[in-house]
Parts: sequence; structure tokens; C-alpha cells
Amino acid sequence: MNKIVLKLGGTIMVLFLVVLLPLGYVANQIFTSFYYNQVGTEIDDLSKKYARTITSFDDEQILNMFKTLADLTNKDIYIVDSNGSVIAKTGIRVGDISEEEMKQLSQGQPVRKKFMDVETESSYLGSGYPITQQDSFIGAFFVLASTNDVIKPVEKVRDLLILSAVGALFLALGLTFILSKKMSDPLLEMEQATRQIAKGNLDIRVNIPSRDELGSLGKAINDLAFETNRYRTNRKEFFANISHELRTPISYMKGYAQVLKQGLYKTEAERVQYLSIIEDETERMVRLIDDLFDLSKMEEGKIDLHMAPTDLTEVLEAALLTIKIDMQTKGLDLNTYIQKEIPYIEADGLRLQQVLMNLLGNAVRYTESGTIDVRVWYEKDWVHVEIKDTGIGIPEKELPFIFERFHRVDKSRSRELGGTGLGLAIVKNLVELQNGTITVTSNVNKGTTFYLHFPVSEEDL
Repeated sequence: MNKIVLKLGGTIMVLFLVVLLPLGYVANQIFTSFYYNQVGTEIDDLSKKYARTITSFDDEQILNMFKTLADLTNKDIYIVDSNGSVIAKTGIRVGDISEEEMKQLSQGQPVRKKFMDVETESSYLGSGYPITQQDSFIGAFFVLASTNDVIKPVEKVRDLLILSAVGALFLALGLTFILSKKMSDPLLEMEQATRQIAKGNLDIRVNIPSRDELGSLGKAINDLAFETNRYRTNRKEFFANISHELRTPISYMKGYAQVLKQGLYKTEAERVQYLSIIEDETERMVRLIDDLFDLSKMEEGKIDLHMAPTDLTEVLEAALLTIKIDMQTKGLDLNTYIQKEIPYIEADGLRLQQVLMNLLGNAVRYTESGTIDVRVWYEKDWVHVEIKDTGIGIPEKELPFIFERFHRVDKSRSRELGGTGLGLAIVKNLVELQNGTITVTSNVNKGTTFYLHFPVSEEDL
């Protein structure tokens, strides 16, 4: 049997016994007190009634009548005079009434006490009531009930309680085993699943038994497996893409370098063209390596930013000027709207330009025809930037993942257009490091819109 089943079962049983034992003790005390009070009330009433009917101790017939009543009611009687001397009794030998008790009776107060038969050592519960004649105390009438009359019903009740407790204990054992099994099986399944995940089996899933904490834990394990699997898949694709991105320029550079080395060109213009290709491919590799370096520093939290009040419109205009040639080459139209007197934001100018260049570059890269709209406005202590294109768009199911490392939307198209899946991950990190936020909306074949939001610099508030 699993240790967790034993631990859960043991814990539940201990709790059950902690509750059951005090409950049984209290129930036994309640029933004992109930029967004692019931018998006590009965003999109190009898002693009171009998005492009031006695007018004289000289009438033997009355005394014999009480003895007969005692036999009929299964009670014993004990009659004493004002000095405590026994006038009549029914075959029992009990100790004398104390002076204190006689004084109490003489004052008209009843007495309840326990008696012990000196011959049989039987225990009795007795109730005495004063006998008066013309308002004078002449003695007391005691009615005695054997404590066996109380003990026997109590013992029967106690036996029933014990029997019920034993039955409840066995029932609790069964229910505890079932409950422990039900609680431990999902935990054991999750334990096995996590071991499989640790070994690399990321396709495993656990059943979610309920909507409580166990269900939440199961869902968390499934999410972990799914996210880890997706991360591993994206990482594999990323390394494949990086290998391709590195191999392509290196192949170009090697090929054209050999052509130049062996003098396999015909004109000076052709030589210059080959050198330009080598230069372009070198720059492409440098950009790729810079992206990898930036991402690595961001993951380690070691990237340095030189934060200062920055004119976002100035940075944006510089970025637009840089991509203007690419837009003209593809025949794209640029529409800009920049609100006047945009306040400064707290940012690193170079990193902010990197963010804008990346987003504008993506807009140009994935838009074959149409327009690119750029808007900047100020509202409620925030500066907002909108970059909208009419390009190929992003499928809705891909939107939650586009800012993740290694993720690429259309793999074949991204490779064809030169994407590595790093740009937007870097953008998101840089925006958040500069206290901003970035969101995106998109429709396939209609275009994509990125929204940037930066708080106004405290110096402009």
C-alpha cells in the first residue's frame, strides 16, 4: 500500500478517534446522569408522599402497609424517629443517619444520599423527607432504590454505544481507505507525470479529477508539459533557423570571396558588386549576432539602459527616415499623425529607436502593397504610438505567442522574408524595461496594428 494512503488514512482515523472518544464519554455521562436523576426524582416523590401519610409511629398497620408498597414498587423503606432511631425498614442494614442530616430534616428540608447495605455491600440511592405532626418534627421517611436499577440501563446504553462505535470504526476504516485512495491516486498520477516530464516525455497529460486544489495542480502540470514542449519545439526551430541564417551568409561570403581570390570576375563593376554582397551578408550576420547578444543579456537581466527624458517624436522621425527607402522600393505609402507638443518620456533613445525600427521594419517586410499608418498622441499622462500596416496579418491563434522567444508565425514565409523569431521578443523586453507596454491586434490578409504606451516623464508632469 502506498505510504501516502497510509498517512492520509492514519490522519483521518486519528481525527475520527479524537472526535469519537470524547463524544462517547460525554454521551455515557449524559445517560448516566439522566437515569440517576430519573430515579432520584421518583424516590423524592415517593418519600414525600409516604412521609405526609404517616400520622403516628404507633400504628403497625400503616407501617406494614408501607413495607408492602415497598415490595410492590421494588423500593426499600427506612423510617427513623427524631433521634435517628430506626422505626421500620425492609430487610436492609444501612448506617445511621448523621446528625447534620437529621438537623437538615428537622428544618423541613429533604435529604438525598447514598446508602450501603453492610451485609450485602449493595449500594442504594436514598431520598428522605421529614415527618411532621402538628408542625413538630417527629422523624423522617427514606425511600431507597438500588443503584443496580440505574447501572443496568446505563450499562445497556453503554454497550449500545460501544457497539455503535465499533461499527462506526469499521465503517470509518472502509471510508478512510476509499477516501485516501481517491485523494492519493491523483497525487500519485501527478508524481508519475512529473517524473516522465523530467525524463523528457512532454506529451504526457494527467487527468483533472475535480475543480479543487488537486484539479488546479493537475492543470498546472498539464500546462507545464504543454509550455515546456512548445518551448522545446520552438527552440529546435530557432536553432534550425539560426543555423540556416548563419549558413546562408557564410556560404555567400565564402563563394564570392573565392571568386574574388581566384579572379573569376570580368569587370571592375562585377568585382565591386561581389564585394557589396559580402558586405551586406556581413551586416546581416552582425545584426543576427547583435539580436542574440541582446536577448541573452535580457534573459540574464544584464542589459544596460541609459534612461533619460526623451523626445519620442524625434526618435520616431529618425526611424521613419531610415526605412523610407525600403518603403519606396516596395511602393508603400506612409501616413503619419503626430499630435503637437507631445511630452517627453523616460527612455533610452537608442533602445527606443531599436524598438520602433523593428516594428516598422516588420510592417514593411510583411506588407506587399498598401499603406503604413503611424500615429502618436498624448492622453492621461501616457504617450501612445500606433503602427498599422495592411500586410499579411497574424492568425488569431498565434497572437498570444508572438512575443515569446523563438516563436515564428508562418515558418516558411518567415524564413523566406528573413525572420528569426527574435525581434518581437526583444521589442517586448525593451518596451517593458522602459516602463511601457505593448499590445497587438491583427486580421489575416488585412493587416496588423501594434500599440505602444509609455508614461510621461516626471519632469513633464
